Amino acid sequence: MTQVKFTTAAEAVKVIKSGDHIHLSSVASAPQCLIKAMCDRGRAGELKDVHIHHLHTEGPAPYSEPEFEGVFQLDSFFVGGNVRKTTQAGYADYIPVFLSETQRLYRCGAVPCNVAMIQVSRPDKHGYVSLGTSVDATLAAVECADTVIAVVNKYVPRAFGDAMIPMSKIDLFVEDDQPLEEAHFTTPNEVEVAIGKHCAALIEDGATLQMGIGAIPNAVLAQLGGHKNLGIHTEMFADGVLPLVRAGVINGEAKNIDKGMMVSTFLMGSQEVYNFIDDNPGVLMKDVGYTNDPYIIAKNDKVTAINSALQVDLTGQVCADSLGRKFYSGVGGQVDFVYGASLSKGGKAIIAMPSITNKGVSKICDTLMPGAGVVTTRSHMHWFVTENGAVDLYGKSLQERARLLISVAHPSAQEELDRAAFERYGSHHHYIKGYMSK
Repeated sequence: MTQVKFTTAAEAVKVIKSGDHIHLSSVASAPQCLIKAMCDRGRAGELKDVHIHHLHTEGPAPYSEPEFEGVFQLDSFFVGGNVRKTTQAGYADYIPVFLSETQRLYRCGAVPCNVAMIQVSRPDKHGYVSLGTSVDATLAAVECADTVIAVVNKYVPRAFGDAMIPMSKIDLFVEDDQPLEEAHFTTPNEVEVAIGKHCAALIEDGATLQMGIGAIPNAVLAQLGGHKNLGIHTEMFADGVLPLVRAGVINGEAKNIDKGMMVSTFLMGSQEVYNFIDDNPGVLMKDVGYTNDPYIIAKNDKVTAINSALQVDLTGQVCADSLGRKFYSGVGGQVDFVYGASLSKGGKAIIAMPSITNKGVSKICDTLMPGAGVVTTRSHMHWFVTENGAVDLYGKSLQERARLLISVAHPSAQEELDRAAFERYGSHHHYIKGYMSK
């Protein structure tokens, strides 16, 4: 291991000046000891108007709390669960951006970066460290920042691809061996299992997969044991892929680019996933400008992208980032992959969600809630899946789309949706048979 001259977190964060823009590495890799030291300086009245940027992070995000108003301003690229309340209350803010372009914000100078605070693996004999579980926009921040502070942590896996950076890119080193934040997912319920089965039926042998996070992706993956030669080119993966890799179902053999490799830009899961990518030449952790570029995604055949939504209207507009006016998450990589999969030879873009909320409200609706954001437009929409089935909206007229969407809506909502569709389309000319037949 190459020798490193370490400093303390408290000493390292002294480089932060009032008015600076700070990038934090994301998801499991948020550098908690630096965050704490920076907040200590904030409490001591040493800083003001410091702007903080990151994708979503796991673990505490104290800088977004009301006590730091005027001291720290979080402008995140994605609203994670740990900053949702403070963002909705106006103490933090959100920059709407495609995940693919988060790196570009730094590289083109739209968002300045004075200090990048990151976590890395221990250096190897060649003087390289790895960004481990999160490359995303962090590599761009490292390239663009005036000062780079790295926490060297033995728990950060030594991942390959764009994750590998020479130590010469780093200005200050802090040592802190803290296990990475883990994410554990619940077992899929009946509805999620049904959605998983409908999605799995659309996945062909030799497909390259992208899926987000949570119960539905896990339910889909659980159904793929009988498939052959699947590949992974995604923005993130979690524990659900591991059994399929061990079984030889996921081997990347059918991919046209990065053949035999699993490609991702960040990871989130249990320690098992972090161990899996450690020193694993079969996993490439890449810059988000690569993983999420629709034209790169489309180079593989049969790209099957499965993403979720909060609400879908009868024309096929997908709201995925807000509940009405309240920001809930972000644009993320949904459009990147929906478009990339659509351009792929034999590709399928799938939006999958339960037909109703836990409170029994239909998620398929005549019109989106006031203020809701359209993430995936009606013209991007292809496959749509609920627990009640899968429908393909591509090339379908508005009336036909309404009919198909209503067919997979929750039975309790169908009559009302029928009526809404009839009012929208039926009174003007002939109406597709079947709407008002109930």
